[in-house]
Parts: sequence; C-alpha cells; structure tokens
Amino acid sequence: MKRVDLNCDLGESFGAYKIGQDELILDYISSANVACGYHAGDHNVMAETVKMAKEKKVSIGAHPGFQDLMGFGRRAIQTSPEDIYHFIIYQINALKGFCHLHNVPMKHVKPHGALFNMAAKDPVMAEAIAKAVYDTDPSLVLFGLSGSELTKQGTKLGLDVANEVFADRTYQPDGTLTPRTQTNALIHDTNKAIEQVLQMVQTGTVTAVDGSTISIKADTVCIHGDGENALAFAQNLRETIVNEGISIKSIK
Repeated sequence: MKRVDLNCDLGESFGAYKIGQDELILDYISSANVACGYHAGDHNVMAETVKMAKEKKVSIGAHPGFQDLMGFGRRAIQTSPEDIYHFIIYQINALKGFCHLHNVPMKHVKPHGALFNMAAKDPVMAEAIAKAVYDTDPSLVLFGLSGSELTKQGTKLGLDVANEVFADRTYQPDGTLTPRTQTNALIHDTNKAIEQVLQMVQTGTVTAVDGSTISIKADTVCIHGDGENALAFAQNLRETIVNEGISIKSIK
C-alpha cells in the first residue's frame, strides 16, 4: 500500500492576530509544522499549538524562517551561512522547549517560505540549515523540496530527509515552485490541486507550467492552513487520498 504524510504549516497567529483554523485542520493532517516566532507565531501560540497537536496525535515539527513578520517570511533576505545556522538553531530549540513542556517529541524541521525556496537552489544555505538541524538533534527529519539542494545536503550530513511536494502550487520545468510573484503560482481550483497530488503520489511525476512532465518524489504533501478554503480542502484531500487506497501516516 502506498503511504504519504500530509503536513500543514500551523501556529502562524501572533499577538492579537489570528491566522487559520489550526484546531480544525489538525483533524485531517499527520504532521504539523509549527512557526517559531520569526516569520509568524509567538510563545503563547507555540505552546498552544504543540498542546493541540499532541492531543490530536499529530507529529510535531519546527517551522523556522527569516525574521520577517511584516513579509510573513516570504521576502528573500541576504545573510551569511553562520547567521542562518544560528537562527535555525535558535528557532528549533524554542519550539523544542514547548515540546519538552508538554512531554511530546519533536520529529522534524521544515524551513519556511523564502528560506525554504532559496535553500532549494543554494547548496551553501542548504548546508547551513542541514548542519543546524543535525547539530541540534540528528534524529530529526529534514523536510525539503523534492529533489532540492536542501534534501541533498541533509542526506550528505546523515539526516533522514522527506521530499516535500505542494498541493496548491505550480511547478517550473526544473522542479522548483513557481514564484509567488507570478500570477500562476497558486492552484485555486480544488479539484485540480487534488488531481496534482494524486499524480505526484501515484506516479512520481508532476506536470509543469509549460506542459512538460517531470519526475518528483512525494514523501510528504504540504497543504497551506492560511488559505480561505484551507479546511474544506484538507477534508476533501484526505478523503480522496484514503479512497484511492493510500495510507496517510507521518514520516516518523
């Protein structure tokens, strides 16, 4: 039986600002990537998200990003590998503290937004992130874009890696995600997004924006929790995957 992990970026509310329907979406996913306070989230939201994920038996991971609340971590920031190494360690361990508080293990790390996309192509950035994860806890699974420099550097260091694919994003012919600055970056049609997920999981391929078919490895599928129809999409996707005879299970 084929199996796949369904992950979602959660804990992205902060202060008086509420984003997403985390408590409800947790019923339909197997892994939660919890924002660590830099691109979104705060100490109270982190604590509550870890608590909810534990109660719903959802695997917990850290979701570190650039220190960019205003841009939601989606703006490219030029900085040194040393800086990246240190801020990844800082964020992972911030969340690890709340996991320890609630007596639940942290299982994975998934970089966020611009950091994730830049590390997909830049081996130096990817190595800094992978080393920070390894030096913090070598048992953690590193999530990276399928076939990216991030998964390659993680494997090279000896980490377990999970090749991630995206339900609601379009792909370029080189296997990278279409930048959000382009009008065709997002798939708004629920049926098309679900069809893309099934293609990736069942055939190991995805159709790029130019119509070409490219190889892809789908260990874990990302669904975004901050979209307008995020909850309904999570419900529909999970139901369809299960009906296709595919098992939904966390990576670790």
